Amino acid sequence: MNLLTRSGFFFIMCLVTLLGLLIPATQAAPLEGLSKGQLVYVPVYSHVYYGDYERKILLTGILSLRNTDPTHAITIVKADYYDSDGKLIKSYLPQPITLKPMASTRFVVKESDTKGGSGANFLVQWRAETAVNEPIMEGVMIGAAGQQGISFTSRGKALRNK
Repeated sequence: MNLLTRSGFFFIMCLVTLLGLLIPATQAAPLEGLSKGQLVYVPVYSHVYYGDYERKILLTGILSLRNTDPTHAITIVKADYYDSDGKLIKSYLPQPITLKPMASTRFVVKESDTKGGSGANFLVQWRAETAVNEPIMEGVMIGAAGQQGISFTSRGKALRNK
């Protein structure tokens, strides 16, 4: 091979390699975490135990729902509160509500409401017209006993996708 043929061959091989690298990058890969709806389990404790005698600290439980999609709304279809035995205590939504892009809402279980127990939870169902970023659903618990305070969060877990 003469020098011109070698450089032409080298150029073509570089071009083929470059195209091989660029073509997959231009294809849209499916985004992770997109959904058109889910049923989500969120732990929300009405109290926690402490000490050798299992004393209770009562907690305010907050169900926080956050639409993380910057361009699409989601609809919260239900937010049902259950006790430690799986018995429905309260349905927090008489009708579906819409969360605009990047909007949030919350539902509060008062500290004085001890019906849920240490195994209380919410089942939240949401839907969207198109595949959207999955919302963040958290339980936020806060309480105090004397001068001691406690707060913590729990993350929701999707049980079913739409």
